[in-house]
Amino acid sequence: MSLLEDLKWRYATKKMNGTPVSQEKVDYILEAARLAPTSSGLHPYRVIEISNSELKAKIQPIAYGQSQIVDSSHILIFAAYDSYTKERVEAPFAQQAEERGLPLGFADDYKNNLYTQLSALSQEQQFNHAARQAYIGFGLAVAAAAEQKIDATPMEGFNNQQLDALLELDKLGLKSVTILALGYRDEANDWLVNLKKVRPSHEDFIIKFN
Repeated sequence: MSLLEDLKWRYATKKMNGTPVSQEKVDYILEAARLAPTSSGLHPYRVIEISNSELKAKIQPIAYGQSQIVDSSHILIFAAYDSYTKERVEAPFAQQAEERGLPLGFADDYKNNLYTQLSALSQEQQFNHAARQAYIGFGLAVAAAAEQKIDATPMEGFNNQQLDALLELDKLGLKSVTILALGYRDEANDWLVNLKKVRPSHEDFIIKFN
């Protein structure tokens, strides 16, 4: 089945049936997020995988009681750097040098200029930049889940500060961005499952400059 057919199949599942998703499929989805492109290859976000029922129960009220949190098999929390430190900017270039067999300072001019630009931003602007990178991986995770016929619910409806405090993300230098709940649809009880997918028409969506 093509990617477009997979995306036509998926929807933001409102009710899941609690059936576990195999770890193999979860790992596939996570790998799609890991392989996502990011600005200058910084990969300034991490994905937190949670399947523990007790922890999901603590997260549910933070997510305004949404049932997908506890009815899902796993939730993936995409969390971005709270800021760009010199170490965080240097680390990806050091890894590239090691894995590609390049001199350690191969990109010093570019790296130093990049850090100068990022460090000139406010901390909120730095986080917003990192969060935009997280959404690239998030989108690929949604697509990978559809390919694997795993239902996935994108969720921004939660209290970020409370979630960060619960998971002590400040200790990792991270702030939550969005949640992806993974599981299988409860077709008998999900009001959205049989409704037509509605999107802007091709003509309205695409703006062409020829």
